[in-house]
Amino acid sequence: MSKTEEEFAVETARCREIFEKKTRDYGTSWRIMRLPSLTDQIFIKANRIRSIQESGENKVGDDIRDEFVAMVNYAIMALIQQRLTERDAQELPLEQALRLYDENLHRTIDLMLGKNHDYGEAWRMMRISSMVDLILMKIRRIKQIEDNQGKTLISEGVEGSYMDIVNYSLFCLIRITEEQTTK
Repeated sequence: MSKTEEEFAVETARCREIFEKKTRDYGTSWRIMRLPSLTDQIFIKANRIRSIQESGENKVGDDIRDEFVAMVNYAIMALIQQRLTERDAQELPLEQALRLYDENLHRTIDLMLGKNHDYGEAWRMMRISSMVDLILMKIRRIKQIEDNQGKTLISEGVEGSYMDIVNYSLFCLIRITEEQTTK
């Protein structure tokens, strides 16, 4: 297992643990949300991070790590929602929700491993602020596709962008951990 895969395992375990605990507390209440609502939740989190980065102020006090975790989980919820229909149960049993979470997370990690190979781990040399900008760009693309009722001329659609949001958020979590351990 590569260093990146090990780091991903640590961060994804944290994200999944939070998803599981919240699912135990709230059930799958998020199933009521339409994809644009999930996209907007991701936007709120990314926009807050950018605002804190630009102003240098965090008046609420919540750690931005939590916002990256939330973006991972909201994007995975969106990937799940995209594949379920309105005829599927609104409330999913915990085991099914976790299975769907794991399936979508593994597909996303597979995408990361392929891109990471081709790009040579370029993300390790990127600023966290640049990755947040890329997340915000992906969100704008998703919103445009949603506004076009899913019709695209050349792009792959929203699924790839949600997966990229998960991976960029995980990269940011890894970089934050690295920065905290080198201080």
